[in-house]
Amino acid sequence: MTETSAATRPLRIAIVGAGPAGIYAADALMKSDAEVSIDLYERMPAPFGLIRYGVAPDHPRIKGIITALHKVLDKPQVRLLGNIDYGSDITLEELRRFYDAVIFSTGANADRELRIPGIDLDGSYGAADFVSWYDGHPDVPRNWPLDAEKVAVLGVGNVALDVARVLAKTGDELLPTEIPPNVYEGLKQNKALEVHVFGRRGPAQAKFTPLELRELDHSPTIEVIVDPSDIDYDEGSEAARRHSKQVDMVCNTLEQWAIRDVGDRPHKLFLHFFEAPAEVIGDENGKVVGLRTERTQLDGTGNCKPTGKFTDWEVQSVYRAVGYLSQNIPQLPFDEQAGTVPNEAGRVLVDEDADGAARYLPATYVTGWIKRGPVGLIGHTKGDANETIACLLDDAPNFAPAADPDPESVTKWLEDKGIPFTTWAGWYRLDAHERSLGEPQGRERVKVVEREDMLRASEPHKV
Repeated sequence: MTETSAATRPLRIAIVGAGPAGIYAADALMKSDAEVSIDLYERMPAPFGLIRYGVAPDHPRIKGIITALHKVLDKPQVRLLGNIDYGSDITLEELRRFYDAVIFSTGANADRELRIPGIDLDGSYGAADFVSWYDGHPDVPRNWPLDAEKVAVLGVGNVALDVARVLAKTGDELLPTEIPPNVYEGLKQNKALEVHVFGRRGPAQAKFTPLELRELDHSPTIEVIVDPSDIDYDEGSEAARRHSKQVDMVCNTLEQWAIRDVGDRPHKLFLHFFEAPAEVIGDENGKVVGLRTERTQLDGTGNCKPTGKFTDWEVQSVYRAVGYLSQNIPQLPFDEQAGTVPNEAGRVLVDEDADGAARYLPATYVTGWIKRGPVGLIGHTKGDANETIACLLDDAPNFAPAADPDPESVTKWLEDKGIPFTTWAGWYRLDAHERSLGEPQGRERVKVVEREDMLRASEPHKV
């Protein structure tokens, strides 16, 4: 393939990761003036990433985003190639044979560390692992220990709320959702009666969105309790309320809950502020029996400082929801501390030359959480994608053309390797199968968990 002939064909782009970030990148490419041919690679047999495996099952509003993503994947310029693990099934060098450029949108699905004593005790869990379990991820155990009557959740973001809400609800409340049978059976055995959510700062610094917070109070089995002494603001907090309608709405909701009488719903969900986790307490058998927190106080700027006053809380399990973390991508530079691939506006940054000029990995880009870290809502990923795609299109005239850009070449190569890859048509078959499982129970769908069952329903390679 010569450069001249490359100019007469569509630009061939591989996107690794078929969650929202990758699909938004595909959408931005197709909305540009460039003629493009895109293959979306996905490690799972099904697309949609954290929408399918990271959003709580009782959030149909957020899952409605799939409708918009569907429209992108329905377009003829884009193909889905699922059940392909980058790094083992296909490498960067191999991708370069078939594509002019590669975009990584692999997201973040691991738990960020919380370095306090006792965090590794039996009964201490990462929120991401629990979310993967209740969302029916095929690569996690089918059972989850839910024998604790009192549970602590560390963190005051939306993931912490999801975890707390699922722990506080009954299995029957969640049955109308898409949860698979193993998750329903597990939640039916859940013994939790008290769930305590801890934040080290105050109400104005919480990272909840107002809608997520209010949804806690919609369950007929969950009594949300806020201690009036935790409603406190300093000058920095008041400024945050003035400058953000969302912050003000969160504070108003928490204030209303703090002054109301405690009702008689059977499960109590406590929201604690100004309590910094200091230690997970274990017994002689290495099992969680408590959590020690240190009281904090506002310093005038919206930040908090320790007071030296500690409280021990009787709990039998602890879930840390202190942030997601991306994992190292083979053959790309990686910032372990930030959990991101070093980049400038999406261009993968290798280092600087002797004159201090940036050196980039040729025709290699990142978007989404692997680019900027796991912050912000799903919609923020669109801006990431637009920035990255603008850079890619600026660079496109200088790409070294792919040696074998025919779209059929890569699928034949995968077939010859014996990789049972799934397709967009296969997703429609899996989708129909999951819906058929839910129909007899009056449910929209029942999620299939086992990878082999997903592949069987998808019929790999079949278009």
